[in-house]
Amino acid sequence: MATLEERPNTALLVVDVQNGVVADAHDRDGVVANIGTLVGRARAGGVPVVWVQHSDQGLQRGSEAWEIVPELAPGEDEPLVHKLYGDSFEGTELEEILAARGVGRLVVTGAQTDMCIRCTLHGAFVRGYDVTLVGDAHTTEDLTEHGAPPPQLVIAHTNLYWDEQAAPGRRGRTVETAAVDFLTTAPG
Repeated sequence: MATLEERPNTALLVVDVQNGVVADAHDRDGVVANIGTLVGRARAGGVPVVWVQHSDQGLQRGSEAWEIVPELAPGEDEPLVHKLYGDSFEGTELEEILAARGVGRLVVTGAQTDMCIRCTLHGAFVRGYDVTLVGDAHTTEDLTEHGAPPPQLVIAHTNLYWDEQAAPGRRGRTVETAAVDFLTTAPG
């Protein structure tokens, strides 16, 4: 039960699954396949799929690195949100897109776990959304040379702590691809 009254619907959010973002990501092919499975299930169930595409100096708009991976493609009627910041809501029309569809619950997938996924999870949560993270449908690259834990531990830790998020009227949750239920309007 999100704190967003009159918004009972769920949407699948696919964040930054772009060539340059996931090229060296942990379990890239498995994660992309899981996202593809979720996109297919959402479409079959009439659940909105919203795509997010990041751009910056390393991801120049229009470049091959900036393009969404070839295994996935937004549908013609599916919104594509362009962003410049980690939080998919910041400086974008994402909130308006979700409000127009009556969405109060998000199912989040994509990359990069320790950057845009975490920022978007928290951005959605503080805006009143119930937010489900799909534990086997997000990934990150190996940043151990910069002092980060190995990617599988970054992913595992994010899955662990997100499943414990709670605030008045809303909750975070982590589930695997097979357990995603788009018909459920609140995590429980």
